[in-house]
Amino acid sequence: MSQINNVLKDLPKVDALLKTLKAEFANVPSRLIKAGIQKSIDEVRNSIIRNETQSISQEKIIQTSRDNIKKLNQPSLRKVINGTGVVLHTNLGRARFSKKVFMQLEDVCCSNTNLEYDLELGVRGSRYEHVEKILKEITGAESVLVVNNNAASVFLILNTLAKGKEVIVSRGELVEIGGSFRIPSIMESSGCKLVEVGTTNKTHEHDYENAITENTAALLKIHSSNYKILGFTEEVTLEQMSKISKDRNIPFIYDLGSGLLADFKHLGITDEPTVLDSMKKGIDILCFSGDKLLGGPQAGIILGKKCFIEQLKKNPVLRAFRLDKINLFALEATLREYLESEMSYKNIPTLNMLNKTKSELLDKANQLLELLNKNELLSYDIVETASQTGGGTMPVHEFPSFAVSISSGKISAKDLEVFLRRNSIPIIVRIYKDEVLIDVRTLEDSDLAEIATALNSLNYS
Repeated sequence: MSQINNVLKDLPKVDALLKTLKAEFANVPSRLIKAGIQKSIDEVRNSIIRNETQSISQEKIIQTSRDNIKKLNQPSLRKVINGTGVVLHTNLGRARFSKKVFMQLEDVCCSNTNLEYDLELGVRGSRYEHVEKILKEITGAESVLVVNNNAASVFLILNTLAKGKEVIVSRGELVEIGGSFRIPSIMESSGCKLVEVGTTNKTHEHDYENAITENTAALLKIHSSNYKILGFTEEVTLEQMSKISKDRNIPFIYDLGSGLLADFKHLGITDEPTVLDSMKKGIDILCFSGDKLLGGPQAGIILGKKCFIEQLKKNPVLRAFRLDKINLFALEATLREYLESEMSYKNIPTLNMLNKTKSELLDKANQLLELLNKNELLSYDIVETASQTGGGTMPVHEFPSFAVSISSGKISAKDLEVFLRRNSIPIIVRIYKDEVLIDVRTLEDSDLAEIATALNSLNYS
């Protein structure tokens, strides 16, 4: 015990190391420097007490303190490299802003704005006006409203139009969305009463017609964007539901979810409903996400008849769902790209990635391969793979892609995945058959050098 105490006496003082490192980390808050040093000293102290360390290396403590300080000073929300091939990866932030949008954001973030100020009249304005005009132009909608996500859209619509009343939904459309949030739970929270009709795989027109009562407030259809029921199935079309709603004089609400504004027919995708096609089929209120196939920021977009949208705007709950100035600007800037279809495919990252050709992807895979040093530790190859849309959209559609596969007889795929994930810029990959795959569809050109630097620095003994 006395030997351990003698070693412990040689531990450096926190204040002494603080003086040593403060100049090096001049732009780091002192409390973080101190915390990093304390953590390093505590780790060595515990190692000595466990009799795992018999001597103290001052240099090692200083270096460990440096690593701890850098880690503590990193923001929690930061850039990662998406090598999974999932374009709208919910855990990785879904749709990316384009460089063009990002560059324009500086003025909005660092200055005052006309968020709720009418520059023409010099009076208070509405924050929703910044996207209303362009959404009407693109979609042909009579009226529009935007909120902070699509779950908020559904809640607001039902809370406004159906509180205390019945809303009829097909049993096969009662989906669960991200984070275990379920449509029935959102409906219940909104204050309306859910009336389920049909079965999991089949719902008919008469199911809706027979369920309508004097207490029915609306018909609700939900696009099953994150799953597909195949085989012995039947569902009521938008046109059929629109006719039922008009015959019975009740609103027809459609939760489209995915928000596809572009045309994907050239990719062989004809079964994913678009916003424009859906709007033509007699829907009273349509809502969808801004950060899925639309390719913009997180938002809930509501289109529909003016008489209904005006009611939504008067609901005091709307204030809890307001879109902030940054996302409002990003949404407007993204929507402007849709004024010219060719520009949207080029400038909106989501559409750009989904429209990459196999030839372009193979070129990118070869570029990455050329940057990787040949060594005895890791073996590299280019393999064909399949990318996915992600974000709960187009679940049965896969996009042919290429990946750089990495294998090793000395390091496991799991250990390599951890190594890449803990890179200074985390590199997120997937594992398939004991090999690490880096799908190039979701990589920026600038990501290639960072991936190569990380892999070329790997040592394993």
